[in-house]
Amino acid sequence: MQIGLAGRAIIITGAASGIGAAIARMACQSGADCLLLTDRDGPGLRAIADELRMTWVLADLIDSAAPQIIATAALQHFGRIDGLVNAAGLTTRASFANGTIALWDSLFTVNARAPFFLMQAAIADMLGRKSSGVIVNIQSVNAHCGLPELAIYSASKAALSTLTKNAAHAHMADQIRVNGINLGWVATETEDRLQTLTHGPDWLAKASANMPLGRLVKATEAAQLVVYLLSDTSAPLSGTVIDLEQKVTGAPG
Repeated sequence: MQIGLAGRAIIITGAASGIGAAIARMACQSGADCLLLTDRDGPGLRAIADELRMTWVLADLIDSAAPQIIATAALQHFGRIDGLVNAAGLTTRASFANGTIALWDSLFTVNARAPFFLMQAAIADMLGRKSSGVIVNIQSVNAHCGLPELAIYSASKAALSTLTKNAAHAHMADQIRVNGINLGWVATETEDRLQTLTHGPDWLAKASANMPLGRLVKATEAAQLVVYLLSDTSAPLSGTVIDLEQKVTGAPG
C-alpha cells in the first residue's frame, strides 16, 4: 500500500506543537512538499516551519479574519488548496456549573466557526478549479457526551462532527472528501502542562496504568491516520468520523 502526498498543497492548523506538529512531520515523511503551516504560537510555528522547510503564516483562529488570511496565503504560495487539516483547537474546561458566555464564544469560535470558514475557503477553491480535494478535521470522543467539566468543549466538537458529515454529503459528487477523527486522550506537550499543574508530574504514569494498552494514544498515531485520510489510499472514504481511543463507544463500563 502506497501512501504519498507529493505535490499536494495542504493547510495544517495548530501546527506549532502537539498533534498539528506531528501531522506536519508525518506529511513530510509521506512526500508532502507544499505545506502551509499555521498557528498563533509564533516561535513554535517558525521552529517547525524551519525544521521542515515549509511555508507558514501566523494567525489566531479567535480572529474572524484568520480563515481568509490562511486561505489567501495558501493560494498566494501554491495557487491552490488540495487539502486541509483542521488540527487547532481549544480545550478550555467549562461545565454547566461554571460555563460563561465568554468561554462559550471562544470555544465555538476556534473549534467550530474557524474550521467551517476554512473548509468553505478550501471547498470554494476546489470547486472553482473543478478539482478533487481532501479535508480532515481533528475532533474529540467527547463529542459523544463528554465529561461534566467539558460541556462546552464537547458541544463545540459535536458541532464540528456534524459539519464534517454535512460537507462530505454536500460535496461527494464533487470528489471532495471530508472525514474526521474523534481523538481520545493523547499525550501531547499541552496535555502534559495542563495535567502537571492539576495532578502533578507523575500524572502520565498514573493515567497510563489505567488504560487498556498501558499508555495514552500517541500524537504520531493520530498523525498516521490523518496522512492516510489525506492520501488517495483512503478513497472513496468520506463522511466518516473515526474514534481513535482505547474504548468502544456504547460498550458497558
